[in-house]
Amino acid sequence: MTTHATIDIETLGTKPDTVVLTIGGIKFDPHADDGLHSEFYYRLDVNEQLEKGRSVMDSTLDWWSKQDKDVYEEALGEDNRTPVLEVLKALNKWLVSVDKIWCQGPVFDIGILQDLYEEIDLHHNWSFWNIRDSRTLFGLMDKDPRKDINFAAHNALADAIVQSLCIQKVYKKLGV
Repeated sequence: MTTHATIDIETLGTKPDTVVLTIGGIKFDPHADDGLHSEFYYRLDVNEQLEKGRSVMDSTLDWWSKQDKDVYEEALGEDNRTPVLEVLKALNKWLVSVDKIWCQGPVFDIGILQDLYEEIDLHHNWSFWNIRDSRTLFGLMDKDPRKDINFAAHNALADAIVQSLCIQKVYKKLGV
């Protein structure tokens, strides 16, 4: 079985050094119709990142303030935050058996995560050639497959799950 993973993050900006609020992931077989497994979800310590000088964009804070209350609270609430080093070590361990990593635009998710790893001087365990972009894959379709699914967008785990289901759908449609 091929093991792929989708990773999604929620942040306080769009620059590589932005504060990461949450990270979600799911493992899956892209050739299957189901088989999503091994959820990964953490809410990162925001104050720790701010103390290290990670950036926040006012426009992103404004954008978050316009989101659904539950989505806003999950991303920005203060409870259950985990130290960054602990999260990144857990992510490395979670990714051990993964062949490919999917993101909705890898420059964003993976770029920000790589910056976070570099900041705390921890090696990430993926190679650049194993990163895949679901946005490009979905662009091959007549219609974005995510539009057919009702889900809580901007929750890192929910986004990762939906992206994985849609990757499977596109693989099947294209006969990959």
